[in-house]
Amino acid sequence: MSTSVARVTAGSDFRRIEALVLDAVQSPGTRTMYAKGLGDFFQWWEESGRPPFTRESVQAHRTMLQGLKYAPSTVNQRLAAIKKLAREAAANGLLSAEAAASIQAVEGAKESGRRVGKWLEPEQAAALIDAPDIETMKGKRDRAVLALLVGCGLRRGEASNLTLGHIQERAGRVLIVDMRGKHGRIRTMTMPDWVYAAVHQWSTAAGIRRSQERVLRSIARRRVRDDQGRFVPGQYTDVVGDSLTPEAILLIVAGYSRKLGFGSTKPHDLRRYAECRIMPNRGQDLRFGA
Repeated sequence: MSTSVARVTAGSDFRRIEALVLDAVQSPGTRTMYAKGLGDFFQWWEESGRPPFTRESVQAHRTMLQGLKYAPSTVNQRLAAIKKLAREAAANGLLSAEAAASIQAVEGAKESGRRVGKWLEPEQAAALIDAPDIETMKGKRDRAVLALLVGCGLRRGEASNLTLGHIQERAGRVLIVDMRGKHGRIRTMTMPDWVYAAVHQWSTAAGIRRSQERVLRSIARRRVRDDQGRFVPGQYTDVVGDSLTPEAILLIVAGYSRKLGFGSTKPHDLRRYAECRIMPNRGQDLRFGA
């Protein structure tokens, strides 16, 4: 087997090398980004005449990424995928240890200072959580989504995987217990009273009772027929699905944020709000009613 990626064909061997990296990544989100980064790298590699997989070629690819005005964090994430490619290739006899070590030494893109990021003001957070129409099933679900992100600081992947079994009372407090988060870390966090109230209102209306059931569900609309089997104009019944994807949570946050004129707001912006410790922890302290 060759020690240079440059001699690997674009067929099965080519895909095998990519699979070595993706199979070693546990996080679905990281796996997606690594797949994108490696796909772009292999495309550049083909267009560049398949140069040897060395420190020089990786540095040339980094220069190309910087020329496309990618953010330093994006460039470094792409480099991390390529470095992992080198490690896995070396471990499986596809690249020499010396070549892999030289690739590991490639410096990332430098970024001066630290970005503060975005978070909402307390009035904006209150308006966001109060935006859904809780007279509808969708409104109840959406308020539960927003409450979990703002009040508990959940990532959207964590919120998607939340089950009733994660929500437990310990020592007079409601907690989210043993939530598996980013990189497989196990976390336990307090659930404020008003968040619990929003989640309870939704789960009760949706008939979610078993501990293994996911709390957040997708909602479709089913048209209603009359006694003669004809569709009734404007009449729909909410149908609750089995789960809600992280992408759907992203769209929920973005939709209500645009409606309120908050601009581009993402789930991680709500997590920053929870982390800055300015959210009251009691339902009676809030102007919106959980």
